[in-house]
Amino acid sequence: MPELPEVETVRSGLAELLPGRVVARVAVFDSPKSFPNAPADVEQFLYGARVTAVRRRAKVLMIDLDTRYSLVVHLKMTGQLIFRGQESFAGGHPNDSLIGKLPDRSTRVQIDFIDGSRLFFNDQRKFGWVKLLPTDEVKNLPFMQKVGPEPLDPQTRAEDFIQRIRHRQNSMIKPAFLDQTVIAGVGNIYADEALWAAQIHPQTRVKNVSDQQLNTLFTELRRILQLSIDQGGSTDKNYVDAEGRKGNYLTFAHVFRREGQACHRHPDQEIIKLKVGGRGTHICPVCQKTPIFDK
Repeated sequence: MPELPEVETVRSGLAELLPGRVVARVAVFDSPKSFPNAPADVEQFLYGARVTAVRRRAKVLMIDLDTRYSLVVHLKMTGQLIFRGQESFAGGHPNDSLIGKLPDRSTRVQIDFIDGSRLFFNDQRKFGWVKLLPTDEVKNLPFMQKVGPEPLDPQTRAEDFIQRIRHRQNSMIKPAFLDQTVIAGVGNIYADEALWAAQIHPQTRVKNVSDQQLNTLFTELRRILQLSIDQGGSTDKNYVDAEGRKGNYLTFAHVFRREGQACHRHPDQEIIKLKVGGRGTHICPVCQKTPIFDK
């Protein structure tokens, strides 16, 4: 699953190229679940519509139209968005479809614009989707109603994060941190990195983490997410940036995918990998002391 920085790099690429373009037609290939929209709505609210903006909420993209409708896009695990015109870029799952002739066998949706440019939604596993919805109703989607605040929004404070994660007092900190209702967009990579930076063991119960530690965790999360966006996202195997280039963040990672390598704080200690809440988790045993478990 992509995390916030990966989706943000795709959003930024689309935002440079899509606004002002007018939709001419849409073709759906093979998988109706990828484009579950009524033909009458497509005819009335998509055809002839002009793109006005490209937004992101958590891991979901929204392409706003001047008909007051939006295309809501979830890439899920293997989705791609590829623009072909006088300029081209591709973002998403890094396979040959990023640079190959399109449509291909992974193409689920093709959007043609009146200037001859095209936007392709590819998805090997068919878990992703593109939904056409009234813009005012997007905020009422069940996911949008539940998702927590944006970590990089200047209006999101550490106090907000602490209050929300305290609702999961008996949970281990890492699963609580990954809960999208607590904070939006955080996944495995950035949870591991932020917990290392804050020197918190991922199995520590939330109730045993001080407010000061949670404040540090939130601050480090913001720093790491911004660093990753600046570097074009992670180099995790499933995602590249909006121009089809692998991101550079993992070059700077301190724990993620570094098991067996020396900790950057404690060179005599190797990073180890364990399972926490069913997720592969990377820690330094010196930086992140094993918690004393409740009896």
